[in-house]
Amino acid sequence: MEQILRDLLQTINNMQWSDYLDIVVVALLIYKLLPLVRTPHTMRLARTVVLLVVAAWITDVMKLHTLNWILSQFLAVGLLAFVVLFQPELRQMINHLGSVQLRSFFGINKATQEMDAIITQTVLACEHMSREKVGALIVFEREHKLDEYFKTGTTIDGLTTEQLLRNIFFPKAALHDGAAIIREGRIAAAGCVLPLTNNTHLPPELGTRHRAGVGMSEVSDAIVVVVSEETGTISVAEGGVLKRHLAPQTLDKLLRSRLCSTSEEAQRGFGGIIRKLNGWEADEHEKE
Repeated sequence: MEQILRDLLQTINNMQWSDYLDIVVVALLIYKLLPLVRTPHTMRLARTVVLLVVAAWITDVMKLHTLNWILSQFLAVGLLAFVVLFQPELRQMINHLGSVQLRSFFGINKATQEMDAIITQTVLACEHMSREKVGALIVFEREHKLDEYFKTGTTIDGLTTEQLLRNIFFPKAALHDGAAIIREGRIAAAGCVLPLTNNTHLPPELGTRHRAGVGMSEVSDAIVVVVSEETGTISVAEGGVLKRHLAPQTLDKLLRSRLCSTSEEAQRGFGGIIRKLNGWEADEHEKE
């Protein structure tokens, strides 16, 4: 142990300024890139890779020669097998990363004050639609661009207001069955068709609107708000997880924590980043 510590101190003493710069740049890239590609599909891919590496190490330590040989042979041609077996996940991850807006990567986002007004209007609309049992499906685009889904709907490019959202989802309106996508604070398109989830663990009483919301959150980093037409229940889908039975106040807090957090962190500076890395900031929904 003492030898390891001495070697570590010796390495640190021999480091030059370029080595420190190299470490900082790599750490920054990891910090910025990991959240951008962290979707349910890519997390499943990462877990598979880690499992294979750990299994190979365990079989080597326990001297399970046959099993270790099989894993070694698999890892020897692992790159090709990896691409073939996980081609859909890899394509999704590359598409996700390629659609990231450069300004978002460097933390340049819509002003918090502007987003506050947008969230307020959305929550008011959802509160009214929930009370009147009007179904709604609202998608907040984040870093991952949703251009392919715009093509399935009608371009709106209107201000995000309570009245416009309620008009879009009015039962007799032409666009009420699809989703409204909000980009950079504006309702970019409505009547959009979203991908349905393949999750078999969702409650059977949930219909197409909820499954589309969960499906969209699985293939992107979008925040999806769903209002049930049958019960008036407000739900939010994020990362393939559906949070149901939300009060308007809880919806407001959740949207602010997800959509305003980046700009607020930038204002808090390095302390905000440290708190995020250590998970000190609790989930607003869990507090409720």
